[in-house]
Amino acid sequence: MPAAPLPQRGGVDPVRVRLPGGAEGSWATVGDFLLGRYGAAVGAERVGAMLAEGRFVGADGRAAVASEPYEAGRWLWFHRDLPVEEPVPFGIGVVYRDERILVADKPHFLATVPRGRHVAQTALARLREEHGLPFLQPAHRLDRLTAGLVLFVVRPEDRGAYQVLFKERRVRKGYEAVAAYDPGVALPVTVRSRIEKERGVLAAREVPGEPNAVSRIALVERRGGRGRYRLEPETGRTHQLRVHMNALGLPILHDPLFPVVREDGPEDFGRPLQLLARTLEFSDPFTGGERRFESRLSLSGLG
Repeated sequence: MPAAPLPQRGGVDPVRVRLPGGAEGSWATVGDFLLGRYGAAVGAERVGAMLAEGRFVGADGRAAVASEPYEAGRWLWFHRDLPVEEPVPFGIGVVYRDERILVADKPHFLATVPRGRHVAQTALARLREEHGLPFLQPAHRLDRLTAGLVLFVVRPEDRGAYQVLFKERRVRKGYEAVAAYDPGVALPVTVRSRIEKERGVLAAREVPGEPNAVSRIALVERRGGRGRYRLEPETGRTHQLRVHMNALGLPILHDPLFPVVREDGPEDFGRPLQLLARTLEFSDPFTGGERRFESRLSLSGLG
């Protein structure tokens, strides 16, 4: 694939699309294809306007013209219209940086990577801009509402080696959470269950079947009716720690999904989910040395 002819904007890459061939390549012109591909999502008028403005660009940097004959296999790039986003009023700390990796302290409410209605207000876009690292990519992801450590890779050629660590579960992750204290819940405990997340459904859920999610949970501190908990996931299912804490009758403080899904509305930056990715530990795939990083953030739920 050729290099993108368009630069990043605000740390966000241009979208790339390849004109399909074979049975799929049945459009007469480039304009017909783009209208068919994006017209339903953004409207035919907007696609037409973007074509007229020269927003779709080929590998040679030349703007595509709507009437050009369709050419299967051709690459096009464009910058999408960014959604209106409410700024997340928290900075991103950098715990560690060298020539290969950057370990960031992601704040609550900030998505890791552009997705859906969160594009510019993401850790990836901000870090690229703030540190002048256009090729920065995450080795894994952290839920938008969860704060704490995220490992980013500086150079594209190094990314795969760090991603494999997470894929093969060779990264030891430790979390903290604040939730109600219940003397009737015997801790520490290892929770095993099957968790599934359906497309279009906000909250993951436990279902019958062979366990695919394992979490170790221990009480670290108690203050009044609340406790601070140490959570150590052996697996990485969507919402795993939140599901398992809820299953124990200890839903994490300020969780908008468990035990009840709250109605969507404006962000309440004063009530962040009390879940923090506290530690990351692994053997570096390049040096073989042991790496351990600890978040500098803290949870406010215990007062």
